[in-house]
Amino acid sequence: MLSSYTQGINIQQNRTGNLFQQKTKVKCVSEGDEHYGYTTFQYIHQNPYKAKLVTKIEDWEFSSFVDYAGLRNGKICNIELGTLLFDLSKNNFLQDRYKELPEEVLKKLF
Repeated sequence: MLSSYTQGINIQQNRTGNLFQQKTKVKCVSEGDEHYGYTTFQYIHQNPYKAKLVTKIEDWEFSSFVDYAGLRNGKICNIELGTLLFDLSKNNFLQDRYKELPEEVLKKLF
């Protein structure tokens, strides 16, 4: 999938080369823990915040977080599908994204 995605972006942007660092891990979200997809969703949104690249999760402009939070009218992600798959609450979305993922969950999944 990464190869196909990279090829598509390279064609679209009229560029060549890698998009991802070497040895990028790939894990099928349908295997293992039934909460893997949700945990990954949460992890990806929290990552820039935890890395202290921003002071608030919603400040990272390169994330789908701002689309899901209704702070930007993005067209890249399917908000309805994500909301359905992860049972997201529109009323509590911001608050729920700041909940810490337990360290034992992160170690198990990543």
